[in-house]
Amino acid sequence: MSASRRFLRDNGLTLAFGIGFLLCLLGQAIAGHAELNSILEAQSLHPLSFADYLFTSDFMVDVTENWQSEFLQFSLYIIGTVWLVQRGSPESKPLDKAGTETDEEQRVGAHTRADSPRWAASGGLRRALYSRSLGLVMSLIFLLSWLAQSVTGTVAFNEEQLRQLQEPVSWTTYVASAEFWNRTLQNWQSELLAVTAMVILSVYLRQRGSPESKPVGAAHAATGVES
Repeated sequence: MSASRRFLRDNGLTLAFGIGFLLCLLGQAIAGHAELNSILEAQSLHPLSFADYLFTSDFMVDVTENWQSEFLQFSLYIIGTVWLVQRGSPESKPLDKAGTETDEEQRVGAHTRADSPRWAASGGLRRALYSRSLGLVMSLIFLLSWLAQSVTGTVAFNEEQLRQLQEPVSWTTYVASAEFWNRTLQNWQSELLAVTAMVILSVYLRQRGSPESKPVGAAHAATGVES
């Protein structure tokens, strides 16, 4: 197998979803550009070019609004599944594994192997950070996306206020507004619903060959078992 084919095979999941993300983002930009220009024309204002639209608060607030809700979902899921379990779900750890587990189970410190990451063998702050790095980074991306959403949302809201000859508002006023929390909670509730459905439906339903599913013949009560 050639190096290029091996690379495509070894990274197929990331490449497929990454390309899908870029195509959806482009589609969103095209549709959003058309929608905004129809609004501007209805208000007798000059339409924007596609390049200009990409740097508008209207586009950025829609993008960051979705990003923050997605990263919130995964942050909560990654951290929550350390302690919380669901009997019968492959999305859960075995019932007796709740918690951070022992050093031996986690292969850290004296229990590392030849192929273990170097920071797993270290001690103190480096190991503590690395042991929680996935949850920390996902949570940081969520917070930055949420901040970006709040800033771009403020700008977009104020642009609409000015079009209607109304006074703009401050960032703090916007973040405390029903407009902001309506948009935010719409996304949060849908993400949490999707996780809840995945956790409980995977107890009883199967998808042959998927690592997110138990083997087809596994018992409903089997917990933390994946194909």
